Amino acid sequence: MKRRTFVKGVAALPALAALGLPGSGDAEELPPIVLPKPETDGGKPVRAALKARKTTREIGPEPLPLQTLSNLLWAAFGVNRGTMGLMGKPGRTAPSASNSQEIDLYVCLEKGVYLYEAVPHRLAPVAAGDFRARAGRAAAGRAPVNIFYVVDLTRYVVGKGQPDPSIGNPEVQKSYYYTDTGFIAQNVYLFAAAEGLAAWFHNCDKEHTAKEFGLRAEQRVLFAQTVGYPAKG
Repeated sequence: MKRRTFVKGVAALPALAALGLPGSGDAEELPPIVLPKPETDGGKPVRAALKARKTTREIGPEPLPLQTLSNLLWAAFGVNRGTMGLMGKPGRTAPSASNSQEIDLYVCLEKGVYLYEAVPHRLAPVAAGDFRARAGRAAAGRAPVNIFYVVDLTRYVVGKGQPDPSIGNPEVQKSYYYTDTGFIAQNVYLFAAAEGLAAWFHNCDKEHTAKEFGLRAEQRVLFAQTVGYPAKG
């Protein structure tokens, strides 16, 4: 996709930069974002993307087109096949322990925070306001997209039908959710490399983020990843 490509049907949705009302933190002030169908073809071949994959910390403020955001989130952890037998969940673009799919993507845009729902491929509002600075790095606060990786420990099903008897062990869970986050983050890196975007995986402000996102005790903020166009000059 060309950098300046306009999104088909964008008139039916508010522009990304105009979504929501800043500062209040009330999710009711934000409409959900129905993402366009992801484009599953195009970009650089896998080996070319691997060759180009890198961390870029200097990221510009230019917003991503809605289609590019849709493609990015699908590549990160979208649905790529039908329901799997294990746990009865649809297959995703990144693996997870016993198909637990325990990692949620909280997407910070300029006007609010959204939860990426792989089914039905949309962004559900979480909080209005600009929380991008919670990524903890100066450049991240100006970048168009910050993805916060959050684990939901209740997704680890223990008992009948669970092929992994150790999945209830907190230390085992920790090894799983850190690994599963890495799988998703690498998908983001490869998508960015294939599309000429910049990506940066890093630590974040876990304490304030958990409160402002209204997370439950069973949810934990792990890392953040910043995505946008490489800064000019």
